[in-house]
Amino acid sequence: MSASPAAVRAPGSERTPGLRRFLTERPPQPERCELCAVAVAEEDHRHLVDIEKRALVCACVPCALLMEQPGAAAGRFRTVPSRYLTDPAHRLDDRAWESLQIPVGVAFFFRNAALDRLVAQYPSPAGATESELEPATWDEVLGANRLAELLEPDVEALLLRRTDGRCECYLVPIDICYELVGRMRLLWQGFDGGAEARAALDAFFDNVVRRARPVPEAGVS
Repeated sequence: MSASPAAVRAPGSERTPGLRRFLTERPPQPERCELCAVAVAEEDHRHLVDIEKRALVCACVPCALLMEQPGAAAGRFRTVPSRYLTDPAHRLDDRAWESLQIPVGVAFFFRNAALDRLVAQYPSPAGATESELEPATWDEVLGANRLAELLEPDVEALLLRRTDGRCECYLVPIDICYELVGRMRLLWQGFDGGAEARAALDAFFDNVVRRARPVPEAGVS
């Protein structure tokens, strides 16, 4: 991966055991919370962002809820939310997408609180690759999107996909972006990813579409 140290590390890093679940078959033993070491069932599996290490860590529900409290762990961990949002009123045209200079049809953007700017990454055969485009361009293209205003730093991302001449944009938990990166890295074949990777990508976005809710109107909670 070519991401900078300021970005959340992509799957495959030995220092991010919580992300290995996206790259390998599920181990026979239950996964454990990286804070309290309790066994965690799949349906109770949560993720936190370790702000100091810029990494995802696995957590049980009680630890995830604890980290949502002000001052918990001196603010080191932030719980990844579970909301999925879309803004039907906002569309990116071809000119806007081209200005992002993303070489593939999928990318995600998150706000790095330490740098106070958007960071862009996209899937590749090597994992998550960071775009080197000037952050001001991302702000220009995405700044008018209401989803960008709602984006929680470090723990949520704007997930974009360009397909069939249109561009979809969703606000999603950041951990699913790295789940997608892990799937693509495992399945990628040839120059364009191959049929299996494309099918997995379609299934992934089908799930995002099912879960996404329209962003509330201004002034509506």
